[in-house]
Amino acid sequence: MTINNQKSILQIQEEFGIRFPFLKLEFFKNAHSVFEGSTKREMVYKRQLTHLHKVGEIILNDEMTVGELEQKFKEQFDLNVQVFRKHGNSWIETTVTDSWSLQKQNEEGKVLSELRF
Repeated sequence: MTINNQKSILQIQEEFGIRFPFLKLEFFKNAHSVFEGSTKREMVYKRQLTHLHKVGEIILNDEMTVGELEQKFKEQFDLNVQVFRKHGNSWIETTVTDSWSLQKQNEEGKVLSELRF
């Protein structure tokens, strides 16, 4: 996944969603610690990433943990992201399961999306 000043948050979210359809990335103004959530009022919406001074790539792989992905965004681009997992008709933060791989999170999201609550 290439990150640069020409990409919007929406484009990054869509690219991530193609790879992991039962997960989504949300961007926040401030960082959070591992196993902690972020408040909705801190959420950043679909604007251009014009403040970036670095460009580069994040190589996504199925075995990368949520915590590792979130840390890469912070270290490489100073972007605060939180992974959410599909749960029925809702999206929940993966704070308790930050140590799970992206693949495991995505599979869990698929199972939970098929359940009727």
